[in-house]
Amino acid sequence: MSRRHVILCGPAQRAYAKRLVDEAEAGDFVTLSKPTRSLKQNAKLHPMLQDIQRQVPGMATFSTEDIKTRFLNALGTEMRFLPALEGEGMFPVGLKSSTLTVQQFAALIELIHEFGARHGVTWSLDEGNLG
Repeated sequence: MSRRHVILCGPAQRAYAKRLVDEAEAGDFVTLSKPTRSLKQNAKLHPMLQDIQRQVPGMATFSTEDIKTRFLNALGTEMRFLPALEGEGMFPVGLKSSTLTVQQFAALIELIHEFGARHGVTWSLDEGNLG
């Protein structure tokens, strides 16, 4: 069976999902999950990280990916760390912002917004587009 995505938004979609399960072959895999971040949320994140990088002292030394990882850590999301191959330090693995639920991503944006407010960041997106 090819990959199918069904959003359970009403009785017809639930019936379709049940039918897919009934027709599935042994060994097929089913996953139910909360919706992940929206495209609108993702479009907000990167300009915010760039604003932090440009305007907060000391942040210019970090890439936007590094800054994002720092905020994910501050958000309290579970992260794993592995040692580097040659034993020189550790690096985070496993967590990506793309796997956050809509609610988790909203909390991430709010955390970045609050941090920026404390550091006098002027957002390149207007306030109506944040959060």
